[in-house]
Amino acid sequence: MMIVAGALTVNPEERDSYLEGCVRVVSAARLAQGCLDFAVSPDLLEPGRINVYERWSSDEDLERFRGSGPDDGQLAALLNIDVAEYAVAEPPD
Repeated sequence: MMIVAGALTVNPEERDSYLEGCVRVVSAARLAQGCLDFAVSPDLLEPGRINVYERWSSDEDLERFRGSGPDDGQLAALLNIDVAEYAVAEPPD
């Protein structure tokens, strides 16, 4: 299993419009093969922070979906990206 988690930072005044632009990506991710969860949401304390959480069945499923992230306009709006991938080992039987 793969988990992608972290935060994006945008100008606080642009956060709502940035999140509106993410609706299509979130919808597509949740329909993608191997997607167990996919969320992009506003942080409750920091007005420019957007929390990212993804859970995938495998690295292959995650890589297959790559390229469906922010478009060039969304990338330009990002002031900081602090997101990492974590491989989760299956527990022994």
